[in-house]
Order: sequence, then structure tokens, then C-alpha cells
Amino acid sequence: MGTPEFAVPALRALHAAGHEIAAVYCQPPRPSGRGHAVRRCPVHVVADALGLTVHTPVRLRSDADAQSAFAALGLDVAVVVAYGLILPQAMLDAPRRGCLNIHASLLPRWRGAGPIQAAILAGDAETGVTIMRMEAGLDTGPMLLRQSVPITASTTAAQLHDVLAELGARLALQALQTDPSATPQPEQGATYAPKLTREDGRIDWSAPVDDIDRRIRAFDPWPGTFTSLGATVFKVLSARIVDRDPKEAAPPGTVLDDALTVACGSGALRLTRVQWPGRAALDADAFLRGHPIPAGTVLGLQ
Repeated sequence: MGTPEFAVPALRALHAAGHEIAAVYCQPPRPSGRGHAVRRCPVHVVADALGLTVHTPVRLRSDADAQSAFAALGLDVAVVVAYGLILPQAMLDAPRRGCLNIHASLLPRWRGAGPIQAAILAGDAETGVTIMRMEAGLDTGPMLLRQSVPITASTTAAQLHDVLAELGARLALQALQTDPSATPQPEQGATYAPKLTREDGRIDWSAPVDDIDRRIRAFDPWPGTFTSLGATVFKVLSARIVDRDPKEAAPPGTVLDDALTVACGSGALRLTRVQWPGRAALDADAFLRGHPIPAGTVLGLQ
């Protein structure tokens, strides 16, 4: 049971390991892209290619027929990863070994919808994957397996996404093979990662430079970070922290030189890759040849 690209490695691993996959559940095909063509989600595409039965219910909690059909599968276990629908108690109880969730954090830290981004935003030194037996609470179930991975000063959410997706697939196979004992989650240290919106990507130049740097890395590729030059909003795809003369007084958001170095609430950030609306992403030097931004310009004002 999964929907986005993050869930694909687990599906492929389960299939390659020879497990009998009774069915695949994912979100229904929906319009997407500029042409609003109806597209299957990544898990649906892979499941079809593997010749697996796919179910795409719109809802579960109020759909008694969907719940009955799930129970009729006679499952040993359900593996759930980024599915996108809440499973009612009847479905949680239906498989003999319950429903196992692949969660992209070291629970109980970063329960919720955006654990990868939250870990980078908070400046955590590590994150990881937890295999959890699901219960009614939001990511509160007992833990079966956990494994950590480091977060460096250059780690992006895109990089971490791929590492954790593969790690989750390996741990899911291990959990199915070894049936480890469950350990209740401690409530101490529990934190929540809320669902992100596009507006979360707006850069507040008055924030400390470390915070802005983490935001750019945490929101790569979605929702992305952006700032404005006058009425034009453009994307900031990557940046690096640079030294700034403490005597150099400039309001936050001020461009300090001809290399697109921007003053922050403390410190300075050099934008290294940006994207103008409707144009391809460019390294800063190439971007500036077409869109000169002189020193003294203040970004973030509209």
C-alpha cells in the first residue's frame, strides 16, 4: 500500500524477494502536469508493469465494501509506505501479522507527513527509517526495526529521499523474514512534521543564514524555495554559506556583490543555482549574464 516514488523500492523488493503480493493499493489516477492529463501514480505504474492487481479506492474509512474486499484477501501482512489514506481499524486488524509501516524517520522523532524535510530543517545530525506496526494513532505504533543515516551540511531532501527509500525496502524485507519483537515508542522526544505547502518555501532573508541554507536543502525538490525581485518570483535551487564582513551593514535580502551573495539576518548566502519563471534552471553566473542583479538590490520585496 503506497503511492509516490518513495514507495517504489519497497514494492520492487517485495516482488523480487518472491513474496506473494495479493494486491497493490495506491491513490487513484489524477490529472497532473500542464496538460492536466490523467496519470497513474509511480506505484501504480510499477505494479502494472509487474502484472499485479491494483486497487485505487478514493476513501477507506467510509467504504464498507473496500474494507470487506481487503479482509477477503486473507493477508499475512500489509506493507504500508506513504499510501496517503488513513486505514480504519478493521483494515489494521485484518492481516494476520498486522500492517507494517515504513516511516522515514527515527521514531518517535518526526511523526507525520514531512519527516525528511523536518529532519533537515531542524539541523538534525541523523535520521533514518523505522519499521512500525500500525495502530490508530498517527505514527505511534510499536517499533520493529530502526536504522539511522547521517545528515551532513550538504544533504538535500532529494538525496535523503532516495537513501531512505532503499533503506526502507531492505528493512521491510528483514522485518518480514525475522518477525522481530515490537518495542513501544517512548512519548518523550516525540515531534511532529506537518504537511508542507508551497508557501513554506518562501525565503525570509531576516532569518539566520544557517536556517535559510537548511530550508533550501530541505525543500529540494518540493515545495522548493523562492524569493522575489520586484514583482517576479524566482526559484532558489541551491546556495552556499559564505563569510561576510561583520562591519558590512546591509538590510537582509540585500545583494552584496556581483556573484549573487545575499545578506541574511546573520551571515550571507551565495545563490549558486536559480530558475527564472518559464526558463531553465541555471548556475548563478550564467543566470546573471541574462538577468543582471547589481549589488544593492534588495530581494524579497514585492
